[in-house]
Amino acid sequence: MSKQKIEELAIFGAPSFFSENLYVGRPNIGNRESLLFRINDMLDRRWLTNNGPFVEELEKKLAAFLGVRHCIAMCNATVALEVTARALGLHGEVIIPSFTFVATAHALQWQAITPVFCDVDPLTHNIDPSKIENLITPRTTGILGVHVWGRVCDIDALRSIAQKHHLKLMFDAAHAFACSHHGQMIGGFGNAEVFSFHATKFFNSFEGGAVTTNDDTLAQKIREMRNFGFAGLDTVINVGTNGKMSEVSAAMALTSLESLDEFIAVNKKNYLEYQKGLLGIPGINMIAYDFAEKNNFQYIVIEVDENVTNNINRDLLVKILHAENVLARRYFYPGCHQMEPYRALYPQTDLSLFETEKLVLRVIQLPTGTNVGKQEIADICELIRFIVNNGREISKRYNRPLV
Repeated sequence: MSKQKIEELAIFGAPSFFSENLYVGRPNIGNRESLLFRINDMLDRRWLTNNGPFVEELEKKLAAFLGVRHCIAMCNATVALEVTARALGLHGEVIIPSFTFVATAHALQWQAITPVFCDVDPLTHNIDPSKIENLITPRTTGILGVHVWGRVCDIDALRSIAQKHHLKLMFDAAHAFACSHHGQMIGGFGNAEVFSFHATKFFNSFEGGAVTTNDDTLAQKIREMRNFGFAGLDTVINVGTNGKMSEVSAAMALTSLESLDEFIAVNKKNYLEYQKGLLGIPGINMIAYDFAEKNNFQYIVIEVDENVTNNINRDLLVKILHAENVLARRYFYPGCHQMEPYRALYPQTDLSLFETEKLVLRVIQLPTGTNVGKQEIADICELIRFIVNNGREISKRYNRPLV
């Protein structure tokens, strides 16, 4: 790739370098025979939902794997966040990062809870504990941390703040399944943690999620609220919703669980290949994982420093990669605070999110997972190296009318 001429970039009219699209978050598929066996078993039983045997088996296995007392399977992580927030009695204001998927904020706003956006640590990309206390008001009832990229929040600092101000503490662990903190699996911290098993996650159940907690009373309340508030036949004791996971989703999750080690091994291998291939490219910095902890290596994330990339900024690099069928993603652009309804409701928030405003302009997620091989990663890295090394000329030509 490094020997190609600039004119051979697809953005200037040449054919794309990759003949097929390379996606971020393309689903991992476990053993098909095991999955189809489970689906046939489900169909033979004619038990498709309503806390079936696959859901119960999944909950027990996940609770054991994560080392928690309770795991409540849910239809998706967004509903899991909503139900958990309601079960915890959150109201008024809850402090969250803006650098997260918008569902984190929506789960609160949907229930008339005000998400108060906090800035992030530019090194970890997680909520900055040092910025939280200035945001606490008499209306604050909780803190919702997000383990971005599976790299764990500063749990100890957040716990200390929550205890000091008598606040509930929950975590959006959508990125952090199979990750650890000080050797303890994510899932048992705070009052509760919420996982996503969406199809784009390395461990998926087609569509699904889960809540984990060590609080017996909270777990029982969440179980009731995910099933319309029923506490038994014909007995409703809470306002609830339909948050149940279906049996087919649980079947997929159980099948994925059997291939978990394989999925993580592929992710780790890909991470190391990217680390090697991107080494030394000016202005391209790859996020690092702590190898002393368990990681799922689910995300290959780079930050682009346009001050040293020869006029190639993040957005131009993404456009060129897309033209070459490398469907990289900007994350979490432009930040929840810049999306509606939050931009209109809280128009001055950006003034207090200095690091977030910079970070959303730098981050790219690159393709990985079982659908991406060693040679494809090497080619992606060489493509990025070529673009950066020839950035001034590429930028000059791109900013002229293309013919």
